[in-house]
Amino acid sequence: MNTLKQLQIGIEYQCLNPLNIYDSPQCDRLATQAAAGRHLQVIAIPDHASAIKVCLCEDDYPGWLPASDIPQLAAATVPYEAIAVSITEISSRLPKVIDFACQAMQQPNYYLWGGTLGPNYDCSGLIQAAFVSIGVWLPRDAYQQEAFVETISAAELSPGDLVFFGTDKKATHVGLYLGTGSYIHSSGQKMGRNGIAIDSLTAEGDEISRSYFQQLRSYGRVVKCYQGN
Repeated sequence: MNTLKQLQIGIEYQCLNPLNIYDSPQCDRLATQAAAGRHLQVIAIPDHASAIKVCLCEDDYPGWLPASDIPQLAAATVPYEAIAVSITEISSRLPKVIDFACQAMQQPNYYLWGGTLGPNYDCSGLIQAAFVSIGVWLPRDAYQQEAFVETISAAELSPGDLVFFGTDKKATHVGLYLGTGSYIHSSGQKMGRNGIAIDSLTAEGDEISRSYFQQLRSYGRVVKCYQGN
């Protein structure tokens, strides 16, 4: 375990327990979460810090860790190294990705902005966690995931592909395609859900499905594991 005085900028550390990572030094808004065993680097240690700036190694996601959680870090004995996974391997594991998401839906849950560990997820957090369960890292946010995957057409869509929603400018939501015109996703209360549910890709279904369909942007296929910037 480390203390604030022992931390060094640029050194890689490992999480001893699950940790919350925030989007500002005030640590009042969750950005993401880090499971025990994840690696991070310290980016900045402000004077009189109540939080330190870090970057998670597996997805290069930045954030702020409360100083009170520094004892939950240990110097990494082996640096994180991304593992290449072939498209064939990914394709063969997609049923497990779908199983992960469906099993997560069966647990009591609610939509949690920044949630990646469960049982409570945000949209991209659920997708990232589902693919991590098969050893494949994706970028953290929906718009990053959209840029990372291989864009496909509606005609090519198959179970395990990703469906992106948002505005003309940016993807703001993502779901996992299940087949037969349905997808599973974690959505917020404002959209009529408050957690993980299955909806339809249709302009003629229930109100929630119609609302998301109006925001449909693109479809994507995961063909590789994130290797870093």
